[in-house]
Amino acid sequence: MRKRRNHDAGFKARVAPEAVKGERTVSELAAEYGVHPTMIHQWKKALLDGAADIFKRGGKKTAEVDEETVWALHAKIGELAVANDFLSRKQRPHAHGGQPPAVVYFNSIETDQQVQTVA
Repeated sequence: MRKRRNHDAGFKARVAPEAVKGERTVSELAAEYGVHPTMIHQWKKALLDGAADIFKRGGKKTAEVDEETVWALHAKIGELAVANDFLSRKQRPHAHGGQPPAVVYFNSIETDQQVQTVA
């Protein structure tokens, strides 16, 4: 039994126009290219059905976008924007001797004096 083969678009684009021309029968083309005649009929039909789309105004089709994917991407963009903002703030030099302003060291001061200093 033969293994199932997937033919690329280039191969189909060579075979289908020959079937449309009608110079040789589908059976002859199938024997030459080693594919089943049904496949050639399907490729020919797809070529004829899609031919009108080539001449439509507006150029190429726009890609269909899944709404769930859009939500996920927007969430990721927001997450990255917050992380970027946070990291850019961490890299700025501080006016308090290189220490962030919210951090104050009270190692040598007693607890009562710490409370008075902060208040």
